[in-house]
Amino acid sequence: MSEVTDLSTANKQKLVSDMKVVVADAEEILRATAGVAGDKMGDLRERFGERLRDAKLRLADAEAALVDRTKAAARATDDYVHENPWRAVGVAAGIGLLLGVIIGRR
Repeated sequence: MSEVTDLSTANKQKLVSDMKVVVADAEEILRATAGVAGDKMGDLRERFGERLRDAKLRLADAEAALVDRTKAAARATDDYVHENPWRAVGVAAGIGLLLGVIIGRR
């Protein structure tokens, strides 16, 4: 898997994680304001609740898509390694050598 794909996956995972925190905070605010009376407040709470439900659905979809793409990338990597074992060994050896040189300079 390329570095760009790794970064993209990491960024998406961070976004999903951050959105879960936002949704949890929003649910807490919704619960905390449950006792506040007034027509306007009731309307605001209802609209906010609808938007929160929509955000949760989109978050679940994004998380499922991320998991699917990650699994597909892992399968593709596994297939490549099985089809080209010596090339994969060469790449791993090259990376190991490069890391050894970098660490050896410290």
